[in-house]
Amino acid sequence: MTAKVIDGKEFAGRVRAQVAEHVERLKKDHGITAGLAVILVGEDPASEVYVAAKHRQTVEVGMASFEHRLPADVSEEDLFALIDQLNADETVHGILCQFPVPDHLNERRVVARIDPAKDVDGLSVVNAGLLASGEKGLVSCTPLGCLMLLRDQLGNMSGKEAVVIGRSNLFGKPMGQLLLKESCTVTIAHSRTQDLAEVCKRADILVAAVGRAEMVKGDWVKPGATVIDVGITRIPHPEKPGKTKLLGDVDFASASEVAGAITPVPGGVGPMTIACLLANTLTATCRAHGLEEPEGLTA
Repeated sequence: MTAKVIDGKEFAGRVRAQVAEHVERLKKDHGITAGLAVILVGEDPASEVYVAAKHRQTVEVGMASFEHRLPADVSEEDLFALIDQLNADETVHGILCQFPVPDHLNERRVVARIDPAKDVDGLSVVNAGLLASGEKGLVSCTPLGCLMLLRDQLGNMSGKEAVVIGRSNLFGKPMGQLLLKESCTVTIAHSRTQDLAEVCKRADILVAAVGRAEMVKGDWVKPGATVIDVGITRIPHPEKPGKTKLLGDVDFASASEVAGAITPVPGGVGPMTIACLLANTLTATCRAHGLEEPEGLTA
């Protein structure tokens, strides 16, 4: 068996096209322009690249993009004043603060300051609680992206056995909640799980998110399973001195000989993150104006 490779880049393009269509419809039918505000504190090079990509894709789908750049030594008081201003701004429907922030700022306090209805990163305690209780909130972008890929690949997931390796608040827990919502039987595995390989072998859906390069081997995978690899580890390129290579949590070569479908790294889950950020901004815009939410773009 050779697994189908799930093309996250292509699928993310489809999501962005769907978002753009809805954004245009909001403008035409209701005179509403969806708006996303991004706050960047300091000059972290990786964050600069990511924020630039967010700005470009936000504009490409027809949304208003508001960038706010603050110095690395900004006080919590001044950062919170900006967030309060954006919370009150009716032209801003989504707010995110690019992490990491400098050490003197507390990320949890920053997230808590953002209006949950505009928390398009889906990181707030309020949105986590809404997801856990089955209510409508905004879902963290990477788990939402994985759910979209799984829905596209499998359709109805009811009754399937799912294993999520990783129990982080950012990914593992919300991913588990999303799979429960799809009526899967869900196991959250982690570093203390006994006989982890045997647990993984039961999974019809295996999602790996622990940040350990190529930890999941082919003999951990149930034949025909759908494997979603969320891990990213950067290593020196073995064949190109001075260059680096990205590895996932799954040993792609061996797992792809057993799985039914699998995401590669790079080009799998990664491209879905910004696409889902835009989808969340669209959802937040529709909810703010009491309009019907876009089908297929929410949990």
